[in-house]
Amino acid sequence: MTTLQRMTVPEIIPIGYEPGYHTDTIGHWDGGQFFGSVVAAFPDGYTHTDDWPAHKHWHAVLHTFDASGHHLGSRVERTGTDESHRASVDTARSLLTQWLDALPGRSYGDIAIRPFRHEFDGVLFGLVIETFEGTEHAELYPDTLGFYEPWDGSYDT
Repeated sequence: MTTLQRMTVPEIIPIGYEPGYHTDTIGHWDGGQFFGSVVAAFPDGYTHTDDWPAHKHWHAVLHTFDASGHHLGSRVERTGTDESHRASVDTARSLLTQWLDALPGRSYGDIAIRPFRHEFDGVLFGLVIETFEGTEHAELYPDTLGFYEPWDGSYDT
């Protein structure tokens, strides 16, 4: 009988650039690497209620990392709730575009970053190592992108 060996979570997690999808705003800049997104999240501890659109907050997010994948900082701004969905998303996209345009030497492509945590307004933003059904993986919050072996930059949503 052969025992299947599971790979451990690597120290640096590769994330593949995928134009037109969840990882279309990642890449490199003169200061290292970046991961941008527009994402909705509920505050930590929120319990579903009938007025849930008032509690679902949209955010523009830009995480920066050095060339070795260490977290340098996170820029997060809440742009509205799901009650005004289109305006909240459009504002977040516009803001993210401004932040990305301000990165000197920006180019889109694959990145490789280390786990990190950043809290903003009661919401976790970060790449966190977790165990699901006995298998360790890296989960990007609040985007809910899961990275697993073979650690080739692909992800599950």
